[in-house]
Order: sequence, then structure tokens, then C-alpha cells
Amino acid sequence: MTTALRTRLSVATGACACLFFLAAGCNSSKPVMVAASTSPSTTVAVGPIPGGEAVPIATKNPYDGNAVAIQDGRRLFDWYNCSGCHGGHGGGGMGPSLRNETWLYGNRDDQIYDSIAAGRSKGMPSWGTKIPQNQIWELVAYIKSMRTPQEADPPLEPSAETVQPPTPDMPSGVPLTK
Repeated sequence: MTTALRTRLSVATGACACLFFLAAGCNSSKPVMVAASTSPSTTVAVGPIPGGEAVPIATKNPYDGNAVAIQDGRRLFDWYNCSGCHGGHGGGGMGPSLRNETWLYGNRDDQIYDSIAAGRSKGMPSWGTKIPQNQIWELVAYIKSMRTPQEADPPLEPSAETVQPPTPDMPSGVPLTK
């Protein structure tokens, strides 16, 4: 066998081996599911699961209604720059308003905790590995206090910008000039 033929054969063998390993790894992006030993119908994900640590459904905030935790949550809201996306008092900006009554991912304590800890697909980053669990619960307490008398540092409406309720003489709430 000539040297040129041996070289071609070696290159062809190496290329076939590379193609084999490439084809074998094509479907590896999906998580592998393995049957659990306790029940044949249960499957368990193998490998890392994205999004941080999950909190059990309907977990109650340990700081619910705690005035000190609400104050700390307000401080943390500014300290972690939540106001950079959600506005200074949670009224919205690049991120959604936290003062609304209906939320895309739910407004229960555990759902808010999960939104902060695990993040959300529409732009909310995952903070669960960066913020301690007790501070996330304090942030939840502050967020839940919004629009309530317990809110720490509520936004103030400037007196010059107040608009009266509409009347027949002022349908828009602004006095008519005659």
C-alpha cells in the first residue's frame, strides 16, 4: 500500500469517526427522563434544571405584614436596583408595574418569590443564586404592601398635579376656561 493511499484511508477513517460521534450527540439537548423506582409512571429529570430552586406551591411569606421586613424590602428594592426596571415605587418602566392587581405570573407570595428567584422568560433575570432567601421574602413583603396603608415610602402625588373627579361642569376633571 502506498503512503498516499494510507494517508487517505486514515483521513477517511477519522472523518467517519467524527461524523459518528457528531450524529450520536445531536439529540443530547433534551433532558433525559428516567423512570423513578417508586412508581413506574413517574419520571424524574436527570441533570441540571434551569431557573433556580423551586419553592413549594402556596408557601406563605414568613415576613407577611411585618413592618420591619416591609421597610427592609423597600431598602433592598433600591439596593438591588429593582427600581431600575420596575420604577422607583414599582410603577413600571422597562419592567412591568408591580402596583397592578393582576400579574402575568401570579401575585401570590410564592409566585412573586419564584419570579424573583427563578426569573421569567420575558426579561426578569434569576436572582435566586445572588440574593439570600430571607431577603427575597422581604422583597416579596414590600411588593405585597404596595397600594396598602402598610406600604413603606409610598409615592406622593404632587398637589399641583391633582385632578378633581369629573363633574357635569368639568367632564375631564380639569376646570373649563370660559
